[in-house]
Amino acid sequence: MQTEFPEKYRILGLKIAYYRKKAGYTQEVFAEKINKSVNFLAQVEGTGTTRGVSLETLFKMASVLQIPASKLLEDDD
Repeated sequence: MQTEFPEKYRILGLKIAYYRKKAGYTQEVFAEKINKSVNFLAQVEGTGTTRGVSLETLFKMASVLQIPASKLLEDDD
């Protein structure tokens, strides 16, 4: 995927992985809860890939993780 913002995708993936682990979910369990494949989640969380997520998926992830969706998108600068 071509993007002007590869660093933002990388950070988003890291945040998803962080909150997923904090919630105690493996990739397998979390992927099942958001109705996605483990491969999809691994691509999103992977630092070497640029895999986007729809807003629907982002909201579902936040809901399962019991955090505001904004937590996944906010800049930490």
